[in-house]
Amino acid sequence: MPNYPYETVDVFTDRRFGGNQLAVFTDARGMSDAEMQALAAEMNYSETTFVLPPSDPANTARVRIFHRTAEMPFAGHPNVGTACVLAVHGRDRDGVLRFEELAGLVEVKVSRDGEGRVTGATIAAPQPLSLGLQLPAEAISACAGLVPEDIVVGRHRPQQASVGVKFVLVEVTPEALRRATPDIAAYRRLAEANPALEGRLSIFFYALDGGNARARMFAPLAGTWEDPATGSASATLAALTLSLGSEDSVAFEITQGVEMGRPSLLHVAARRMDGEIRATVGGGCVPVLRGEATL
Repeated sequence: MPNYPYETVDVFTDRRFGGNQLAVFTDARGMSDAEMQALAAEMNYSETTFVLPPSDPANTARVRIFHRTAEMPFAGHPNVGTACVLAVHGRDRDGVLRFEELAGLVEVKVSRDGEGRVTGATIAAPQPLSLGLQLPAEAISACAGLVPEDIVVGRHRPQQASVGVKFVLVEVTPEALRRATPDIAAYRRLAEANPALEGRLSIFFYALDGGNARARMFAPLAGTWEDPATGSASATLAALTLSLGSEDSVAFEITQGVEMGRPSLLHVAARRMDGEIRATVGGGCVPVLRGEATL
C-alpha cells in the first residue's frame, strides 16, 4: 500500500491554531480523483491540496484543490499554504511559485523573515473581476438568520462575483455580522430558485470597519458551515470595491474567523490593468503537523 506524505499549516495567521487549516499532500502522483476527494473529506478542513508535476516545466506544480465534497477551480488559502510548504522544501524560484490550476495559472510570492524562514505569501488571482447574479436581500438575509434591514445596499446589492471562483458578496451592519448564523434550509431554497447557481452557494458577509472590513463566509451546501478565512472571496471583495469607485487601486485588511475562535488577517489589494480589475490576497502561514496517509 502506497504512503503519501502530507503537511498541515494554519493560513492567514502568525500563530498556530488560528487562521484557516490546510492539508498539503506534497506528492500526489498515483493518487486517483476518488482518493483525493476521500482524503479531503477525511481531513475535514475547508480545503486540502494535492501537488502534482506541472504540464509546463516553467511552472512549479499542478495543484488540485478539494473541499469536503468537490474539487475547486481556485481558492485563496490553499494557494498561500501550499506555496509556503513547497517553498520550505526549496521549490520556489527567487521567492516565486507558479501553480497550474483549473481556473488558470496562479502566481505566488512568498515572504521570509530576516533569518530566511518562510512566513507567508501573496497570490495573484487567476482571473479578472467578473460579475454575475444580483440576488434579493430578503432571500440572502434569510440564509444567515437575518432580516432584510440588516443588509446594506448603499454601495451594492447582494452581488455574485468572481476572480476565479464565485461568491455572493453581501454588506451587512456590524451588529448583524456578529449574530449571523447559517440556515441551510434557506440556502437550499435560494439555490433551487436560481438554477444559474448550479447548486453552489457560498455567501461572504462583510461589514466595513473604518478603511478595513470584517467578514464571515458560510457555504453549508458544500459542507463548510463557516470558514475561518476565505482568501478568494476576500480578493473578490477588493476587486468589487475598486469597481464601485474611480480609484486606480485599493488596498485594505480583512479580519475573519473571530466568531469561530480562529482569528485571521488577510491583506487584499486590487488595481485596474488594461481595462480589467485584478486582485491579490496575502497573509501569514504557520506549520503545524506532518504525517502520511496509507491508501
